[in-house]
Amino acid sequence: MTSTSYSPTVLVLRALGLGDLLAGVPALRGVRRAFPGHRVVLAQPPGLTGLALATGAVDTVFPAEAPGRAVPDLAHWPGPPPDVAIDLHGNGPESRDALAALHPRRLLAHACPDGPPWAAHANERERWCAFLQGYGIPADPRDLRLSPPATPSPAPGAVVVHPGAASGSRRWPAERFAAVVRCLRAAGHHVVLTGGPDEDAVVRSVAERSGQPGRDVLTGGLPLGELSALVAGAALVVSGDTGLAHLAVAHGTRSVTLYGPVSPRLWGPPPSPYHLALWKPGPPGDPHGRTPDARLLRIRTGEVAAACLTLLRDVRGRQRRSGPEVAHAH
Repeated sequence: MTSTSYSPTVLVLRALGLGDLLAGVPALRGVRRAFPGHRVVLAQPPGLTGLALATGAVDTVFPAEAPGRAVPDLAHWPGPPPDVAIDLHGNGPESRDALAALHPRRLLAHACPDGPPWAAHANERERWCAFLQGYGIPADPRDLRLSPPATPSPAPGAVVVHPGAASGSRRWPAERFAAVVRCLRAAGHHVVLTGGPDEDAVVRSVAERSGQPGRDVLTGGLPLGELSALVAGAALVVSGDTGLAHLAVAHGTRSVTLYGPVSPRLWGPPPSPYHLALWKPGPPGDPHGRTPDARLLRIRTGEVAAACLTLLRDVRGRQRRSGPEVAHAH
């Protein structure tokens, strides 16, 4: 890169999953506004590139990922040291040190001596906005909406039921999802089932138990752009605590989300009557456990079906409102 073509760079590390990217959008937009003359580069998994660019907060993506929620190696950074490096990945020295190894002129991280205190019990969006505000960078946790994608929805107006989740502790039983699907179809709603690339077994299990037509069973993991279009054009999204729930909030699509080991106050949507977070209070569990959390299992099919039908009654005959909105149901 020549001196005449050089533009100052802000490198942001948030190399996590879909839900993490979407929960970080308000902070990313705060960074974008704070550094208008800089090129904002987001270090994250390359599979999320399209969605990251769609936020309007990122100029380009630097491919970076590691198993689980580990900190990736950034040694393949191709340019000169970043002018500013910002750690939105975690609060420990590992993510700070990965950025520090690139010798940025300025480093913002919880683990830095001047870093703001870690807000352990804050909502994820609010936590990272507060982090930036500790460095004098304004960020609004409500600034999370995405524009509808240009890609057409494969099932416009459908109820999207997503039974999968990254861990067993956040996965409501397939037979209960199937009961909800049967109820929704009996009420005259078009239902489609989705799952991630490794979730075909659970999707097919729900389909078989509910008698769902094969044409409405979307296995194999939709490309992210198509999945985003499906959610943006849906009447309702029903899922566990997973990335799809965040995508529904980002697109202003009504949603019913089932929470177990982690309270929706930490990872749930902002308060609104159009996003119902079903949760049973209790001590926090293991969000990465192998078996369904006890609080998740206390959520019954009847209350999930009732929540869905309540929101769907509001959809019929009315234009979907634009604001993302959550009522916490206990």
